[in-house]
Amino acid sequence: MKRLIFALLLLSGMITAEAQRAKELEQPKLVVGLMVDQMRWDYLTRYADIYCDGGFNRLMREGYNCNRCLINYIPAITAVGHTSVYTGSVPAMTGIVGNTFELNGRNTYCTTDTTVSGLGTYDRDGKPNPNVSAGKNSPHNLLVTTVTDQLRLATNFRSKVIGVALKDRASILPAGHSANAAYWMDNHSMNFITSTYYMDRLPQWVTDFNNRKLGDKYMENLASRNKSITDGPWQLLYDESKYVQSAPKNQKWENTIDGSLKQSPWGQTITFDMAKAAIEGEQLGTNPAGVPDFLCVSISSTDMLGHRVSPNSIWEEDTFLRLDKDIADFLDYLDRRVGKGNYLIFLTADHAGMHNPAFKNEHHLPAGTFETNVIRPDLESHLKSQFPAFNRIITGINNMQVHFSKEVKSSSQYEDIRRAAIDWLKARQEVAYAYALDNIPDYVPEPIRTMTINGYNPSRSGQITIVFQSGFLEDYASKSETEKPGYVYKGTTHSVWSPDDTHIPLIFMGWNVPHAWDNKTCYIVDIAATIAALLNIQQPNACVGHPIF
Repeated sequence: MKRLIFALLLLSGMITAEAQRAKELEQPKLVVGLMVDQMRWDYLTRYADIYCDGGFNRLMREGYNCNRCLINYIPAITAVGHTSVYTGSVPAMTGIVGNTFELNGRNTYCTTDTTVSGLGTYDRDGKPNPNVSAGKNSPHNLLVTTVTDQLRLATNFRSKVIGVALKDRASILPAGHSANAAYWMDNHSMNFITSTYYMDRLPQWVTDFNNRKLGDKYMENLASRNKSITDGPWQLLYDESKYVQSAPKNQKWENTIDGSLKQSPWGQTITFDMAKAAIEGEQLGTNPAGVPDFLCVSISSTDMLGHRVSPNSIWEEDTFLRLDKDIADFLDYLDRRVGKGNYLIFLTADHAGMHNPAFKNEHHLPAGTFETNVIRPDLESHLKSQFPAFNRIITGINNMQVHFSKEVKSSSQYEDIRRAAIDWLKARQEVAYAYALDNIPDYVPEPIRTMTINGYNPSRSGQITIVFQSGFLEDYASKSETEKPGYVYKGTTHSVWSPDDTHIPLIFMGWNVPHAWDNKTCYIVDIAATIAALLNIQQPNACVGHPIF
C-alpha cells in the first residue's frame, strides 16, 4: 500500500510539473507594440485627471509601469528610437544612427531602397506611379534583427508580423526584415501604401480600406476643410477652461499647423483604423498554427504636431486627450476581438521632446538654441581661413554631428582641421562639449560618454559630436530668419541627451503581465529583451538589453 501511495504521489507530482512546464511555455495570441512618437513620460501623469478611464489610465491601472525608462544613446531621433525598441540594441550596432545618415559618402534616408517599387503610390498629379520615392522603402539599411524577426524565426515563419504607421520608418523598422508587410501613408492620396520588398500587389483588404476614404472624412474636422472653425486648427475636445496644464491659445512660440491630416489628432485615429483592418484582414491573433502574431502600431501625428507647437501648447494637450480616447477604443476592440488576457501590449515612445526655449525664458528658466544653418557656414569660413587649400571642408551638421568632406578625411591635415573645428565649437556659449566621436575626452561625464559611444557607428556617423548646454536645442532656421527683429524659435524638437528628450513612457499590459509601479531605471533596449523573455524566444541578434521582469 505504501508503495502504491508513493507511486501515485510521484505520478501526481510529475503531472503537476508537466502542467506547470506547459503553462510556462504558453504564448499570447497577439502581441501589439504601440509607440507614440515624441511622447514625454510625464504626459502619462500630467493629463491623468482628464484622461478617460479606459485609455492611458487603464494601462497604468492594469499594467506594469516602468516609470524611469531612459534612452541610452544620442541622438534621440525617431528612426533610432523605433529601431532600438525592437532590436534591443543601440545605433552603434544597428546602423540606424539617424533619420538620415552618411552611407558610402552620401546622405541617405534610413529606409531608402532604390531596388524596390511602391505599391499604391501616387504622384503629385494624382496618378498611380510605382517609382515615386514614397514607395521606395524597406528595412535594407538595418544591420541587425528585431524581436519581430526573432518571432518569425522561432515559429518557422508561421507567425504573422505587420507594421502600421503614417511614417514609413515608423512602420518598416519595427516590423523588421522578415515581416509579412509594413504599411505607411502616402501624403498625396492619404492611402496606406507599401513596397515590392514585401509583396507583388496590395492585399484586397488594404485596397478596400483605402477605398473607404477615411482621410477625406476626417479632414472635415479641420479648419482647412471646415470653414466654421475660426479659432484654431480644429475644435477643442472640451471647454478651454479645462486645459489647466497648458498655455492659452495663440502663443508666440507656437507655429501654425498646416491643416494636413498628419498634423492632426485624426492622423492617429486613422492609424488605429488601419491597425484594426490589419487585424481583421490578416486574421491576427487567430493564427491556425497556434503561434503568436505581432502588430507594430506607431502613432506619428503626435510628433508632426509636437514639432509645430511644443509640450505646453493647448493643441498638444488636446491631441493627447484625443489619443487617450483612441487608445481606450482600441483596447476595447482587442478585448472583443482577441479576448482580454489573450494579448500582450506595450506602450512606449521613440523619444520625448523639449519645452520651447522662449516658453522657458518667459518663466526665467535657462534655455536657448543652436542655430545650425547659421553656425555651419560660419564654421566653414573659419576653417577655410586656416586651411585655404580645400574646396569644401564640411559637408553638413546632422544629428548634432559635424561631417567632413572626403577630401578632408583623406588629407594629412585632417586631425588639425578637426581639432580647429572642435576648439571653435567649444568656444560657443550654446555648446557644453564638442569632441571627436572616435576619441572621447576623459572629462566628458556619464551618462553622456556612454550615450555617445552607443550612438556612434564609424561608417555612418559624423566625425565630431556637439553636446549642447542643458535646455538648448537645434534651430534650423536660416540666417535671414534669425536676424529678423523679434525672431522667436517656434515649436520644439528633440535629439539631445537631456531627460526632456530621453525619458520615455513604458507600460506592459495584458497576457502574463503583473500590475506594478517600478521606479528602477531601465532602458529602451530592455523592451525587446522583455518581450523575447515573455514569449520564450531568442532575443534579437544584437540585443544588449535585459528583461525588466
